Parts: sequence; C-alpha cells; structure tokens
Amino acid sequence: MPSSRIVFLILGGICLLAGLNAAFLQLGTWAPISSADDDAHGLVMTLGFLGALISLERAQALAHRDPSKRWAYLAPGLLGLGGLVHAVGGPDTTVGMIGQLLMVEGAIAFVLVYVYLWKRAPLTLVATQILSAVAALSAALLSLAFENSALIPLLSAFLIITIAAERAELAQLSMGPRAVPTLLATSSALLAFATASLLWPIPASRAFGFAQLAIAFWLLKDDVPRRLIRSTGLHRFTAFALLFGYLWLIVGALTWIVTGGQVGTVYYDVVIHTVFVGFAIAMIMAHAPVIFPAVMGVPVPYRSFMWVPLVLLNLGLAMRVFGEIFDGQGTIWQHGGILNIVAILLFLLSVIAAVVTGKRKPSRKNRKVARGRTAVVAAEKGTR
Repeated sequence: MPSSRIVFLILGGICLLAGLNAAFLQLGTWAPISSADDDAHGLVMTLGFLGALISLERAQALAHRDPSKRWAYLAPGLLGLGGLVHAVGGPDTTVGMIGQLLMVEGAIAFVLVYVYLWKRAPLTLVATQILSAVAALSAALLSLAFENSALIPLLSAFLIITIAAERAELAQLSMGPRAVPTLLATSSALLAFATASLLWPIPASRAFGFAQLAIAFWLLKDDVPRRLIRSTGLHRFTAFALLFGYLWLIVGALTWIVTGGQVGTVYYDVVIHTVFVGFAIAMIMAHAPVIFPAVMGVPVPYRSFMWVPLVLLNLGLAMRVFGEIFDGQGTIWQHGGILNIVAILLFLLSVIAAVVTGKRKPSRKNRKVARGRTAVVAAEKGTR
C-alpha cells in the first residue's frame, strides 16, 4: 500500500529538513529556524533520516504480501519519529532524550526485521546486513551516555556496511562468489574497530580507516560502475554517482589512517562528511531511480536534471574539504557546505518532480527510460 509507506517517507523527509536546518546553523549562516539546536544534526540525519529510509526498504521486503509482518514498519516509524522529537527538543533535554529512546526502540525493531529476513533466507549477505543494524542500535543506545563525536565510527559503520551490502546484492553475479565472504570479513572488522574506538579512540580509529579503505577498494575494483561509465542516460548517471561515492570513501579512510580524525581538528569534519555526504548521499542519488519505486510504490523515472545536484554535491564537498584543510572553517568551507545542502534539496525536488511526471501516461521517451532502468538492474546483476 503506497499510501501507508508515504507516512514513513514524510517522517524521514521532515528529519532531513530538520537536519539540514541544523547544518545551516553549524555553518554559521542563516537558517529557517534559527532557534533550533544544531547539536542534534548528527543523529537526526543518520538515524532519523537515513535510518528511517533504509529500514523502510527492509521492512517493505519483509512485510510485502505478509500482513503478519506489518510490525516491521515500527522500525522506520520509530526512527523517523524519534529523529523528529530529538530535533525539536535538542540534546540534553527531556524531549530530546525521549527522541533518543524512540530511536533506540526503532533500532531494536530494525535488528528484528533483519533477523526475520535471515530466518526466511539464512544467507551470509543477510547476516552481514544484521551487522549494520547492530551498529545503528549500538550508536542509538550509546548516544544516551556518550557525546556524538565518539559515535562517528559506529554511525559510519552502519552506513558503509548497509550500502556495501546493497551493492553486493544488486551486483552479486558480476562481483563473483568471493564478494559476500569478503564483505562479511571486512564488515566484521569495521564494526569491531568502531566499537574499540570508544575505549582507544586514536589507534582504533586508524584501524577503522584501514577496514574502510579495504571496503572502498573492493567496491571500486569489483562493482559495475567502471563498466557502465561509457554508457548513456541512467547507466552513466548511476556509474558516476557510484564512482564519486567510492572515491570519497577512500579520502575519508586515508584521513582516518593518517590523522585519526581527532575531534577538534579539521580532519574530524573531513572523516564525517566524506562518508555521510560524499558516500551516503551519492549512493542515494545512484539508487533513487531503481530502489525508490520499490519503497514508494510509484515510479521514479530518471531525469537528466539529476546530474545538477550530483555535480553540486561533489563540487561542494571538494570545496568544503579543501577549504577546511587549507583555510580553516572560513568562506570556502562555508560555501562548500551550503552547496551540499542546496544539492540535497535539489535532488529531493528532482525526485518529487520525477514521481509527479511518472504518474502520467508514459510517452515514447519515458518508456525508453523505463527500459533503461530495467537494463541497469540487469547489468548490475551480471546479466547484461
């Protein structure tokens, strides 16, 4: 039922807007709601927005055609609602803590969704995906006692493992039989080092960087974008989005390894945003025309305008990283951050526009686009 899923998408979308509002405040610029607490930015964006979006897709996979599993939608519902409440109250308030507790409950439901998916299909890939939900649950629980800065490796592990597993699922045939065992080993190391960073921040963070680098190189080597880069339309857009994401993941990994990503240094911002913006948001852009229809229940046709936010996202992040390293948190850094926000909002608008136009009777051109989207999935599964 698309109508019921829209509620969870709206919750996640509100969390996105609240997180971007906090991002404006952190950049020291004008924000629509200037009285909001910018410290809520991290959890709201990661667990409230991305957590709700990812868990909705998994809940849909479990509950599809099985009414007895409708409880799975508690995961995106509680994560989205918790992120919203946390954004309204802000950290260190009773309302904000209620939001955190809701996100903990949502993360528990998220783990259970994966457990039931594993019971349905006890595959190594699903076991790996459970690790990502465990990372999210650990971060949600520990947020009640630790500063958000200490949770960056766990939150990063949640996103990296989730996305890498999604890529392994979509391109499993082209990646070969060793793909899933490789992913399980590197993901286990990533989660172990993320947990260890709570006790030994610098050495464990550097080890985390090596595990992140291993996943990034594996994706760059075995995934499909290098083979699709010379295609056209949706194929080429997807390939470029994936490649940009993998390159930013490498930049973040090298920063972890060399600097430890210490809080209070310029490198702390680099390790965060190369993963959460350069990697995670680029992956959302890459997968939107393929994955979103399954979640939303409506078509999301590829549109050439989607290139604009993709280019702005990467340009803005490059400005942010360059500016912070060489000029500190000055004008270049600030303008780069603003470009990132604009890129995300433009992509959101482009998806909405694609959904609206996708509901119309498909033209000859749109039917060709739809066939192209099917071809992308086939190419990623190695049947191209």
